[in-house]
Amino acid sequence: RKSVREIVRHGVAVAIVAQLADGRFVFIRQFRKAMERICFELPAGNCDPGESEEVTALRELREETGCVAESAELLGPIYPSVGYCTERIDVYFAKVMEQTDTAFDHDEDIETVLLSEQEMDEMIRANQVADAKTLAAWMLYKTKHPV
Repeated sequence: RKSVREIVRHGVAVAIVAQLADGRFVFIRQFRKAMERICFELPAGNCDPGESEEVTALRELREETGCVAESAELLGPIYPSVGYCTERIDVYFAKVMEQTDTAFDHDEDIETVLLSEQEMDEMIRANQVADAKTLAAWMLYKTKHPV
């Protein structure tokens, strides 16, 4: 059977679950034009040409939150829209070594939010997290790093 499909071609992106020394996790709030609202998410972004996924994850973490980590563990890939888009998001985990100044892109206005694991789980139960990559990444983290 033959069919026609519109496919959105998208490069590789990353999302990063980052944990501070005190056990809290690093999230962001930012306005998303497509949703016309402020969204709660993990730090994330697209890979620059020639940049490895791990380097991208660490760069996005630093730029969006000011949090610095030396390395990141690959938790796995997610494919957020398998029906029409080729996008792959590689999810990483990192321990934050220090906090510095942010380096937002010119069109970003981001608030950093620090939450315990229990607080994040409660936000999910209360339907306060709608971003699919954040939900999937959090599940990957909790599956690979059980308490």
